[in-house]
Amino acid sequence: MPDIIIAIDGHSSTGKSTLAKKLAKELGYAFIDTGAMYRAVTLHALRKGYFNNKQLNTQALVADLAAMKLRFICDTQTGKSEMYLNGENVEAFIRSMDVSEKVSLVAIVPEVRQKLVAQQHDMGIEKGIVMDGRDIGTVVFPDAELKIFMTASAEIRAKRRFEELSAKGHQETYEDVLKNVIERDDLDSNRSESPLKKAPDSKTLDNSYLSQDEQFDIALAWAKKAIAETVHS
Repeated sequence: MPDIIIAIDGHSSTGKSTLAKKLAKELGYAFIDTGAMYRAVTLHALRKGYFNNKQLNTQALVADLAAMKLRFICDTQTGKSEMYLNGENVEAFIRSMDVSEKVSLVAIVPEVRQKLVAQQHDMGIEKGIVMDGRDIGTVVFPDAELKIFMTASAEIRAKRRFEELSAKGHQETYEDVLKNVIERDDLDSNRSESPLKKAPDSKTLDNSYLSQDEQFDIALAWAKKAIAETVHS
């Protein structure tokens, strides 16, 4: 059977990575979490002091990009790919609320997107990947055999994110998480560089009232159909 590229785009906290991981495992594909790449750059900017509240020193960050080394390394015990920044496993740090509040500000920087999109494109040359993010089906892989656009109401996404953070011991309020979700939606959809938008040929998966198993079954059926159509094309 031929390998294909599956591009999963959508709003924050819609479960893109969770679905992408399950699909990749089921199909024997590689999973690439592009959001982790932008979060790692954001973490670097925070550590370097490139933020003054919500003002980013874009010039300093861009000048530092060449020295930033991003890699996904598979944890042999868990089987999960984890994000490494300059040789350090930063998986435990990039999901913090502090990073979440600022990642959209980093993602709108053209030079950052150009660097990461080039890396993402190289990762898909051999196909057989599931990649999730904000512009995978529109910019990184516009010719992907299957494009899925995930969405859910802001309130439901905030509730999921709040519960996830609480389970990890983060002291955040639901109101703050909802505010962050709405702000990220606005920034992601209205940025000038590769804005979040649904590709015309993508399939919409509104999971507001779907369980993880239900949405996985829908996406897997779409994937199998796309693979079968590739065989007969």
